[in-house]
Amino acid sequence: MAQQAADYVKTLDRPVTSLVCSPLQRTQESAEPFAEVFGLEPRIDERVIEPTNVFEGKRMVLALINPWNWRHLRKPALPSWGEPYADVIGRMNRAMTEAWKSVDAGDVVIVSHQLPIWVTHLAVAGLPSRHDPRDRRCALSSVTSFEMDDSGKWTEIAYAEPASLSGAVDVGAV
Repeated sequence: MAQQAADYVKTLDRPVTSLVCSPLQRTQESAEPFAEVFGLEPRIDERVIEPTNVFEGKRMVLALINPWNWRHLRKPALPSWGEPYADVIGRMNRAMTEAWKSVDAGDVVIVSHQLPIWVTHLAVAGLPSRHDPRDRRCALSSVTSFEMDDSGKWTEIAYAEPASLSGAVDVGAV
């Protein structure tokens, strides 16, 4: 799926001059096809990592059945079970801005995770960060493209799911 995403970005005929990924192994593996296609060495950036939360490694259906876990759900807008959305948006914005300014020309590919990409999309679109995770538009190896205007404001310019076009199916994290 990551290879299909890299191939898709290549078909856009835009010069990719920098590659950034989170420190987690799966994003580094997903960055490998981009590194090969564009001849780039990935740079690790801690700011684009997925947030931690108390439900890591648990099946949400089972976690929600246990009343002991309900205390973690008291403030879904923050969220109260992990890193606040505003913090995720802030660090993603800082990482994106630094990456944007780090190149003289060309595009930067950032390989991140579903939640940071989704809440960044919501913030750029001017929407509330509180959301139902089941409604996220952010498939595995999807490509969300942002551009910064002269005033320093981000705009989402495109979204694509290149792997889904070939029949690949997102069955969730393994």
